[in-house]
Amino acid sequence: MRRRTLLALLGSAAVVRPFAARAQHVDGNWRIAFLGAPSASKYAKLIDALRAGLQDFGYIDGKNIALEFRWADGNDQRLPALAAELVSLHPDVLITHGTPGTSAAKQATTTLPIVMAISGDAVATGLIDSLAHPGGNLTGTTFFGPELAAKRLELLSKAIPNTRRLAVLVNPENPVNGPVLHAMEKTATSLNIKLQQVVVRTSAGLDSAFAQIAAEKFDGVAVFEDGMTVANAATIAQLGLKERLPLIGFVEIAKAGGLIGYGANIPALFRRAGYFVDKILRGLKPADIPVEQPTKFDFVVNMRTAKSLGYPIAPSLLAAADEVIE
Repeated sequence: MRRRTLLALLGSAAVVRPFAARAQHVDGNWRIAFLGAPSASKYAKLIDALRAGLQDFGYIDGKNIALEFRWADGNDQRLPALAAELVSLHPDVLITHGTPGTSAAKQATTTLPIVMAISGDAVATGLIDSLAHPGGNLTGTTFFGPELAAKRLELLSKAIPNTRRLAVLVNPENPVNGPVLHAMEKTATSLNIKLQQVVVRTSAGLDSAFAQIAAEKFDGVAVFEDGMTVANAATIAQLGLKERLPLIGFVEIAKAGGLIGYGANIPALFRRAGYFVDKILRGLKPADIPVEQPTKFDFVVNMRTAKSLGYPIAPSLLAAADEVIE
């Protein structure tokens, strides 16, 4: 009877851990790597959210996991080498964010499990086959950047109806640019807005980019999610205020001083990465873990900025906002 019980227990364990049971290392810790596009200091709050997400599932750095970080310091061209370096350390999971970092990780390994804390439209950029069946060694969270960017144009048009020329900050190293810009162009045409790309590869180029935008008298600036722009949201917002330019972008842009923010809660997505890491360490294949996308988006209007720049915002638009910063 005891022998049958033992066999049953062994059988159930095999069901729970179907993915080539990844044994803990001799030091007793799972090794989890993180590939970062910006610097550690600029992503400190997001890393705090990631640690909290891991702790939600019982994983604590220095206790039962060992976190290993590599940072590109805002230079996306360094990502492939850093990804290869992390892969050579043989971690159990590699966490990425953003399309450039995720692409670099996927090129560096086809076997090591990769978790996207967040990545822009992973289907359109070819990182995964589909949300339900990502395939390969990649899972995590993605968002449909093209749709978000187009929606922001509509919100700006409602807030400032006479917008006709809009600068778009673009990091040419990001593969998601194509789908995003295509969606923006389509919406801009319907709104009679002309878009012009302004290339910014690193934070060092932001001052000159905004000086150019101000000199060419654009009506505003669109900022979409990129490792560099997320890390420098406060700097971008302050440059917009300095040049008296209304900004639209992700939520953090509005909270830092931009006019309108619309998008997902990025810290919450970093925290959610802990769920995917836990699934993998319990034995599931990334290919069998559906990729998620945010289901809630926040709309933020910074009325302090609107008043400073002299833009009256329609009461109907304010009523639709999730947050109004006075």
